[in-house]
Amino acid sequence: MEGAGYRDNDVLLHWAPVEEAGDSTQIFFSKKDTSGGDSCTSEEEPTFDPGYEPDWAVISTVRPRHRHSEPTRGAEPSSPRGSWAFSVSLGELKSIRRSKPGLSWAYLVLVTQAGGSLPALHFHRGGTRALLRVLSRYLLLASSPQDSRLYLVFPHDSSALSNSFHHLQLFDQDSSNVVSRFFQDPYSTTFSSFSRVTNFFRGALQPHQEGASPDLPPAPDDEPEPGFEVISCVELGPRPAVERAPPVTEEEWARRMGPEGRLQQVPELKARIFSGGLSPSLRREAWKFLLGYLSWEGSAEEHKAHVRKKTDEYFRMKLQWKSVSPEQERRNSLLRGYRSLIERDVSRTDRNNKFYEGPENPGLGLLNDILLTYCMYHFDLGYVQGMSDLLSPILYVTQNEVDAFWCFCGFMELVHGNFEESQETMKRQLGQLLLLLRVLDPPLCDFLDSQDSGSLCFCFRWLLIWFKREFPFPDVLRLWEVLWTGLPGPNLHLLVACAILDMERDTLMLSGFGSNEILKHINELTMKLSVEDVLTRAEALYRQLTACRELPHNVQEILGLAPPAEPQSPSPPASPLPLSPTRAPPAPPPPADTVPQPDSSLEILPEEEEEGADS
Repeated sequence: MEGAGYRDNDVLLHWAPVEEAGDSTQIFFSKKDTSGGDSCTSEEEPTFDPGYEPDWAVISTVRPRHRHSEPTRGAEPSSPRGSWAFSVSLGELKSIRRSKPGLSWAYLVLVTQAGGSLPALHFHRGGTRALLRVLSRYLLLASSPQDSRLYLVFPHDSSALSNSFHHLQLFDQDSSNVVSRFFQDPYSTTFSSFSRVTNFFRGALQPHQEGASPDLPPAPDDEPEPGFEVISCVELGPRPAVERAPPVTEEEWARRMGPEGRLQQVPELKARIFSGGLSPSLRREAWKFLLGYLSWEGSAEEHKAHVRKKTDEYFRMKLQWKSVSPEQERRNSLLRGYRSLIERDVSRTDRNNKFYEGPENPGLGLLNDILLTYCMYHFDLGYVQGMSDLLSPILYVTQNEVDAFWCFCGFMELVHGNFEESQETMKRQLGQLLLLLRVLDPPLCDFLDSQDSGSLCFCFRWLLIWFKREFPFPDVLRLWEVLWTGLPGPNLHLLVACAILDMERDTLMLSGFGSNEILKHINELTMKLSVEDVLTRAEALYRQLTACRELPHNVQEILGLAPPAEPQSPSPPASPLPLSPTRAPPAPPPPADTVPQPDSSLEILPEEEEEGADS
């Protein structure tokens, strides 16, 4: 058992192993190779029955402070309880390591600031999670993605947390620039340092802390510690009921068309598209507005002039690659590589759709030409596997090469970061998704953590191509037009991911799945999800979060309820790797040091190959 005692503002942890049925020989203790210390002679029985864990209890008895003690090396303890008991100040702890899964019983090892390890705390009948939950009332616990069994320990007060920043540097591969990297991108730095702080401390890192002078600006030490996502324990209210509306029809669209062909009541029109989507016959016109090709405020004549200008611009760019001679292309490995990769991907994109099926299909030629022209439009990014998935529905709807190109460019303005070589955008989104899920469903997060799936790597493909492979083709059209409205706030696609996980939480948590089974189950959801059900749940989750008055500021930023902190020195856009004649760029996988890949199913596979994947 162990107890927490107080001396002034200090908190002590007292540990004494229990004996089962009075027979101390039934319990075995691992003995660390440590130096000796003063023996802790004080033993106290718990003053109350905790009612939930038989192996340990938190007691409130105030006792004199003891230094922690460890058994002397080579000494034979006369009593396991007396020899292996110790007390330690929580302020002296540096880290906590938990046992590997699959052992007959669990244990925890406490490491002190001095670098020594205390005797392992063995839990024969469970209780490690409950102990960590109680410790999180007094400490900040940070789990490292490099070692899922290691928790870093920090005091609760923000000044001490700032003073402990050197701990973060010890676990960062490039500690010299961890601060600057955090300010450039706090979420990606979070993924490269620690995944999250799993403690409940509302207001511990608020800008105006209790007792602070109101006349002075907050000190730099009062800012949240770099490398952490601050997860506050908030109590969400009931989830509201949400009903989807019918799609916007051509007649409704026409009623909103004012003089000179200008759309009127645009905010209300976007709200209608968000709540009901568009009728299929209206998409060809409306998508041009949603994707920024045509201005919501422009007149019909202004739109015609704009289309003429953009048509001329498109064909000038297309001519750049069309006019390259075979001899020139032999000396242009980049263009050769793009052409080869595009031809391969296009030949396997949505071939089950009637618009693209059959040999010598003209739609495939248009896909190919538009993607090659995009390489001329965006030299730095070029073509990356997965872009053909984003273009295919747009060309299907617009059925016009020029319109499809500029609508695709508008879509890429939203998601181009997903395809950049650095993958910082993908890491940031996975971090934001994890933060939302931690607030919405802590038990699900704990379960995924316990199965080494807390990085949410199985959501990578969802975010990369906006669920293109998860829903039937018509549902993808509905989902995308809703997301393009930008309502009810930014990052609705993250709430869509939360909604899918919320729908599957019971199956995941009650099935006993391991990490590979979780990944397999998520992949098998493909084409089995209802987009209307998912959108309904995503909107309900949004309303549930925004109704919470104590929503953490970082969650408010994700939902667009608070302005995001501006990075101090943004990184320059990443350029794609040069292509060789024999190597095409792979689909961007999660970085190996941040998002583990249990198997190859995270890659954006061609559809006919994906169907045969066993995971």
